[in-house]
Amino acid sequence: MRIARLLTPALVLAFLPTAGFTSASTADPPTRVGRLSFLRGAVSFRPAGGDDWADASLNYPLTTGDHLWSDDDGRSEVSLGSTAIRLARYTAVGFLELDDHTSQLRLSQGSVQVRLRNLEEDDSFEIDTPNGAISLLRPGSYVVDVDSTGDTTIVTVRRGEAEVTAAGSSFSVRSDQAATLVGTDWPTYDVHDPLAPDEWEDWCASRDRRADNARSASYVSRDMPGYEDLDDYGDWRVTPTYGAVWVPRGVVGGWAPYRYGHWAWVEPWGWTWIDDAPWGFAPFHYGRWVYWQGGWGWVPGRVVAVRPVYAPALVVFVGGGGSSLYLRVGGGSGVGWFPLAPGEVYVPGYRVSDAYVRRVNVTNVNITNIRITNIDVTRVRYKNRDVANGVTVVTRETFAGARPVDRNVVVVTRERASAAPVVGTTAPVAPTRESVLIRRGPGGGPARRPPDVTVRRQVVVRNTPPLPPVPFEARERELRAHPGRPLDDAAVAALRGRTPAHGDPLVRPATPPGRAGGGPAPGMRPARQGLPEARPAPPPEERRGRGRQRETAPPADQRERPAPVERRAPPTERPAPVERQTPPPAERPAPVERPSPRERQRPQPREKTPPRDERERPAPPAPPAPEERQAPPPAERPAPVERPAPRERERPQPREKAPPAEERERPAPPERPAPAQPPQAQPPERPTPPPAERPAPPPTEKQEPEGRRQGPERRRRAKQDSSETRREKP
Repeated sequence: MRIARLLTPALVLAFLPTAGFTSASTADPPTRVGRLSFLRGAVSFRPAGGDDWADASLNYPLTTGDHLWSDDDGRSEVSLGSTAIRLARYTAVGFLELDDHTSQLRLSQGSVQVRLRNLEEDDSFEIDTPNGAISLLRPGSYVVDVDSTGDTTIVTVRRGEAEVTAAGSSFSVRSDQAATLVGTDWPTYDVHDPLAPDEWEDWCASRDRRADNARSASYVSRDMPGYEDLDDYGDWRVTPTYGAVWVPRGVVGGWAPYRYGHWAWVEPWGWTWIDDAPWGFAPFHYGRWVYWQGGWGWVPGRVVAVRPVYAPALVVFVGGGGSSLYLRVGGGSGVGWFPLAPGEVYVPGYRVSDAYVRRVNVTNVNITNIRITNIDVTRVRYKNRDVANGVTVVTRETFAGARPVDRNVVVVTRERASAAPVVGTTAPVAPTRESVLIRRGPGGGPARRPPDVTVRRQVVVRNTPPLPPVPFEARERELRAHPGRPLDDAAVAALRGRTPAHGDPLVRPATPPGRAGGGPAPGMRPARQGLPEARPAPPPEERRGRGRQRETAPPADQRERPAPVERRAPPTERPAPVERQTPPPAERPAPVERPSPRERQRPQPREKTPPRDERERPAPPAPPAPEERQAPPPAERPAPVERPAPRERERPQPREKAPPAEERERPAPPERPAPAQPPQAQPPERPTPPPAERPAPPPTEKQEPEGRRQGPERRRRAKQDSSETRREKP
């Protein structure tokens, strides 16, 4: 017996193969999940691969394919490590992808607030809406609103920086800015000052302060979901044997870990514990439990630099098999379990790699030099198995039906519980539909669900999400063949090939095919003057690299320059945008000379060269024969540009023959009026050649110039007369 107790899991070598280890072709499950950490009012949940809705459960782990709906009086919060995602009422959110480095949310209606505390170099956080995809580039506080019609999205950046992508183009929204997108296919955008925080944002800020001031962050990592709830429901004690120990307050007599809650089937981990306590997440998915000084305490282990690894339940199962004679309950076998103690290795019942087993143990407790080769969990002497009231037993129906455990506990003697064989870290029980979708609505009624138009609404994605999960109905038969074991990747791929397409993700790319990296001009249009031009969106695979560059040095500069258009100029060197962005800077200085500033803002694409040429060269328009045809165009082109300005009323001159008016106003240049006047007023006066008769006619004003032109002839004739006179005198 003493030798058996010394066989701690850290040193156990394999005696029997363990089904939990994978081949190189099978990927490890995600090491993090989203925790449903707060519920108020009517909040509904739809599991991955399903179509039905049920009432959401506190502490439920959310992963790829899950959906949430907050009804008219609903409000909820999802903790994703140190990140918090909060849903206001009438909000529909889905997780298109959630793994170790990617958080991709689908927001088809409503409002979400995101507090992003950390963003590693290879992490990405994306919120996809019907109007565009919003990528969060730096830690900060963000609010995204989508109206009930799905036609308008508002992005508010309280702190941080976001990038909005749609129709093959993108633009940035920085701290203390807000952006509005209107339309779905070719949206218009505007960047403006944000609205003041409302009551809902004030509540979100209070939740942030609560997490920031949590004393438990001194004992556990902030990347562990649920750390912020430990202060209000327990006390920390430092022990020489286990280090920091958290002891819950206010628990009922006879309380034991993993007894007040229910079991649920959550892919890809399998059987998962859902605790009822408001603090019941971190202590049941991380660390170990110890019976110490007459009560139970949670030992989180040392704080390490890497992110803690999520586990569905850190327990060991006993009985559960159909042939078990130790936990016979009624006419069938019961299922029992007890928590792992400090120093005991958790060997997952789902398929994982050796490296995953090391991470899931080393990050939770102080275990080193674990030998992973075929650990046999059935030959370990577990400490908590011998603790009085430490083993919990229920029927298979209670276990698989997701029924409350504390109301259906089966009392067994300590001897029977200790004698029951250990079956591993997962129960050999096949899941049922009730294991996946828990139906316990208020009053037994159906759960509230979002409108069908909201469920079917498409969203714009920057990065293509994975395929939707295979429905449980298609997996149920295979799961019965291997009770308690989730399907591996090969089995899921085979089922997907045999299963008709299900669960359309309802997404469309933010960059249409053929436009990534410099196709035609960007599709988003500014809603008003003075906005920076939207730049072409980079290919999806380059987005993470762009995010890393913005998270290092640029953020400080970006705060100093709220609208630095120059910073976004380099991407416009691509072929398509050069044609749109290069001409405007050259034309802007010329229109500045005009009295109206609106001409400087609006007519950039229309007032390119014609207005400038006409102003600088008034004479050249004459070569084309119809002068009257050339003069109107320069006056008509600026006129449509100045539609909103009152100048349209001042410039009807082109239609009233502007050139004649100019001639009347400027009589100084005689060359131009001279050829134009003879056909109009001079014909009746030219038949009178004698110079003496010239002053007689009343129109003396127009004959004076002619007299001035005939003066030299008089002098010439006078000279001739004088010369002839001289010749005659001699």
